[in-house]
Amino acid sequence: MRAIAIGVTLIAWKQRLMDLELEIFRNLFVSIAEEMGVVLKRTAFSSNIKERRDYSCALYDADAETIAMGDHMPVHLGAMPESVREALAAHTLEPGDVVFLNDPFRGGTHLPDITSVSGVFLSPQAKPDYYLATRAHHSDVGGMSPGSMPLASEIYQEGLRIPPVKLVRRGEFDDDLLQVILANVRTPDERRGDLGAQLAAHHVGERRLREAAAKYGPEKVRQRMTDLKDYAERIMRARIAAIPDGDYGFEDFLDDDGFSDSPIRIACSIRISGETATADFSDSDPQTSGGVNANRAVTISATMYVFRCLIREAVPYNAGLMRPINVLTRTGTVVDAQSPASVAAGNVETSQRLVDVLLGALAQALPEVVPAASSGTMNNVALGGVNPLTSKPFAYYETIAGAMGASASSDGLSGVHTHMTNSLNTPVEAFEQTYPLLIREYSIRQGSGGKGVHNGGDGVIRDYEFLADADVTLLSERRTRAPYGLAAGEPGAPGRNLLNGEPLPSKGLHRILRGDRLRIETPGGGGHGGLGE
Repeated sequence: MRAIAIGVTLIAWKQRLMDLELEIFRNLFVSIAEEMGVVLKRTAFSSNIKERRDYSCALYDADAETIAMGDHMPVHLGAMPESVREALAAHTLEPGDVVFLNDPFRGGTHLPDITSVSGVFLSPQAKPDYYLATRAHHSDVGGMSPGSMPLASEIYQEGLRIPPVKLVRRGEFDDDLLQVILANVRTPDERRGDLGAQLAAHHVGERRLREAAAKYGPEKVRQRMTDLKDYAERIMRARIAAIPDGDYGFEDFLDDDGFSDSPIRIACSIRISGETATADFSDSDPQTSGGVNANRAVTISATMYVFRCLIREAVPYNAGLMRPINVLTRTGTVVDAQSPASVAAGNVETSQRLVDVLLGALAQALPEVVPAASSGTMNNVALGGVNPLTSKPFAYYETIAGAMGASASSDGLSGVHTHMTNSLNTPVEAFEQTYPLLIREYSIRQGSGGKGVHNGGDGVIRDYEFLADADVTLLSERRTRAPYGLAAGEPGAPGRNLLNGEPLPSKGLHRILRGDRLRIETPGGGGHGGLGE
């Protein structure tokens, strides 16, 4: 009996050591993606990347499956695997090559998000041992309005569309291709710098992966990548199994597409069956004239994000998470748009509504877990003109924070980016130093959160004064339809856009004159629980 007990103890200790090693590798891989992000942020030229952190980095195994992601932008990270697959389908990578692309119908999301993909070769061979990818939102890629987030009816109006191309060959930019890109943007020096920052991130990622392979051996690194995917799958299956079996449905609406006042329906039904889940968006409205169309990669990204949020522990954010989850869409809808649909707002606005409908459905199964709706919009502001101090063009883009919905256990947070965005607001000091504008007010929008046993968070107020004439594009949501409350909690207050005190629609292109004031009031989060209960 004593021998059996010793044997059981040894087996338990061996398992604990294996678990410990797996955790070490999980942190190792995540740290590589995080360090890539630090390099990208610190070497970028634009405020959008270096201040707002509108970028993402990830690493992939030899099968181009996601192994680790940085703590970056959820809407980027869940969609990037499609970009990696498209890059590899279009090109055979050699050492030093980097493929760049932004085409939303070949793995991209919207045109300002430029993705870069490279291979890491441990020895001279035909296929890379690992892959690396970055995605950065460039503040201008051409198109009909500064900031490349226009109110457009087709993708050709939105900016320069880049299919998968080898912009970097054997470590050096292809100058001819680079000149084509720079000739089509308003701020070429800034674009050159940001593309170089993405390349720098690849260099550090490759160096760290080589160091890991040298320290632990390529076979162990490869095996732990597989183990981490399997572990993530087991955790997700266990979490889904804890949800009561059944069918759960929810629908919500986008305010409009910028061309029509008609609301746009996004519907989701979720079927939980044992350890698997199916999210079906097939009943959503057809793709629209305006740019709120999302491609399938964005829909998958939102689904991955929501189900990951159901897991409390620090599970690896990798390809294993999606193995038990099936996503159904109908081609030609607002959640699976086809070319030549305009898509500028699909990545930023429709992704948020996708989260709202997924959470609304899951709230029926998990009422004590799922929170009320957050602000449900990224409150996009894109602007540009000619800086009178330098006589040079400027282009700027930012998203503005909103609020978090309340839950059964706590109030929602105020003045935060939520769900599919994980960016920051540009600091006022950096903004005013770089652009011919002043921020006259930046504050919490008191009282905008929905009331309940737990109150929704409050949105923010951001008030711009223009020191130069400019063209401004607004792409926002939750201006006519408020963020919903749960369990009889009240909805959050809708947002407002104001120009010199006069209301503006949720979406539109506006000519702003020097001295004008643009005021954005972002929505509050929904409340949770009825006060009369």
